[in-house]
Amino acid sequence: VQSPFPPLPPVSEANVCDLMFGRPDQESIQRCKFRFCANWPDYAIHIEENTGRKRTYKQLVKRVTLGATALGAPVSSGGLGLSGDGGEIIGLLGDNSLDYIDITVSLLAITIPFALISTHSTCFELVHALKLTKATRLFVDARLLRNVLAAIEDPDVHLTQDKIYVLSGQPADGRQSFGQLIDTVAGKNVPLEPVRRATKDTLAYLIMSSGTSGLPKAVMVTHGNVVCTFYQGMVLGQAMQPFLTPLPSGTMPVTIGVLPMFHTYGLHAYILRMTFFQATYIILDKWNTTKYLNSVTKYRATHLTLIPSAIHQLVNHPDIATADLSSVVAVTSGAAYLPPELASQLGRFLEKNPEIAQGYGLSECTISALVPPIEGMLNMGAPPPKTTGILTPGVEGRIVREDGADAASGEVGELWLRGGNICPGYWNNPEANAGTFVDGWLRTGDQFTVDDKGYFFFADRGKDTLKLSGVQVSPKEIEDALFAHPEKLISDVAVAGVSRGRTEDEKVPRAWIVLSSAGEKKGASAVIKALEQWHHESLSKYKWLRGGIEVVKEVPKTPTGKTMRRVLQDEYEREAKKIGAKL
Repeated sequence: VQSPFPPLPPVSEANVCDLMFGRPDQESIQRCKFRFCANWPDYAIHIEENTGRKRTYKQLVKRVTLGATALGAPVSSGGLGLSGDGGEIIGLLGDNSLDYIDITVSLLAITIPFALISTHSTCFELVHALKLTKATRLFVDARLLRNVLAAIEDPDVHLTQDKIYVLSGQPADGRQSFGQLIDTVAGKNVPLEPVRRATKDTLAYLIMSSGTSGLPKAVMVTHGNVVCTFYQGMVLGQAMQPFLTPLPSGTMPVTIGVLPMFHTYGLHAYILRMTFFQATYIILDKWNTTKYLNSVTKYRATHLTLIPSAIHQLVNHPDIATADLSSVVAVTSGAAYLPPELASQLGRFLEKNPEIAQGYGLSECTISALVPPIEGMLNMGAPPPKTTGILTPGVEGRIVREDGADAASGEVGELWLRGGNICPGYWNNPEANAGTFVDGWLRTGDQFTVDDKGYFFFADRGKDTLKLSGVQVSPKEIEDALFAHPEKLISDVAVAGVSRGRTEDEKVPRAWIVLSSAGEKKGASAVIKALEQWHHESLSKYKWLRGGIEVVKEVPKTPTGKTMRRVLQDEYEREAKKIGAKL
């Protein structure tokens, strides 16, 4: 299936920053230098809500230029001397902040790849992320430093104390901060680093993903992938513009930047696309429903970027009925499927545009694959109910049966994608690459149908993958954490999703365990209690077993030894319905 949008122009051999700040033209791409948007007056681009810090677009460009110099200038001049020769991976671990924005763009400018690490990471998860990405340096918020210092004690983490810097917060133990590095080069009037040349294949960043199965992996995203998404955004914007709800004359778009910037959605919405058009971004360090509603009212927010779990919290918050949302003209939901009923609940509070736009994407396709159609756009008429969207510009799609053949119109199958936004693969993981990236196609693992007009409809998640708080989680990751209990209390385990989520579509993880000899001696109740405490310490909260832990005699397997999770899930759902019927 081809995208219905006009074709994309050829992707330029350019650094992402040339397009972010050059708006772009061939001259700026060839010169590889920052250029102010020639026709734009200066304007307020950022307000950091928890500190009150404000800055304009030109102040942003100046700060990023100094940041690139602090990171890339020679050590003898006061910089870190990052040369871009392929030997460095910079880990980033921090909450949403102006510093987080600055360092990501600064690293892109000097072609030093960075690895985005979740601030929810426990020490156990942080060790895995540092081993996986092989980060050579790490910038971390001061509040998270203790966790990092514990993680680097692991002998397989090759990160030394002198390679750890403070990103935001008060530096401790004489440790240098990103801000201090900038102050040093600014004070010495060090010659400013130019934007370094990048090709389509230059690695831009690594972002963590569970992929379509298995343990978390590091997705490689190139400058070419990001540039392609910029072109997709421009083509999409031109097609959608005539049908969007207009702002009152003289009103500046205002967005609340609250989704985590270490996640694909937040990274692109608040950093990589922040110069697509003139807008003010209100940066919130983390999600808080009350604070979010207050910020929408206080700053007269016009555009909201949300995920289904956040929407669920909003519509069930006691202040939603009295909150002033009259300034909002557009709401976009991503990262997970948004049930129509939940979209309608939020829409009732939006007087200017009650429709919630949602699409479909994943880290492996940089950000988006399916985009929400608007009635009249591309002469396609009114979109059918419950459609997930149409292919984003420049993307091809297939619905593939289990036997590898293309499915018929309306038949359920796995969604495969191909285009310039599809990432080259997983970092240092040839086995996962072989199963996910096939002849230029990305196998998403998710089940869809497509009709004759090119509208796609979500059917089901990949067979094993769970979507928790907008993040893909592999059951195997939770299983491995349970197996890792030092007392070796279980001999087998299966984790699968069951109905207890905040939305009808969301499943929460449940574990079925088989006791080992040590577990039998301890007793079932004591084992469950021990495993609950252990996995709470080992895994981020959104991965906790909210569906419970159950002791079973055996985990059902196929003749080839594959866990039959569906058998356990179906049995649980049947019992849950029986209990519900009796109440």
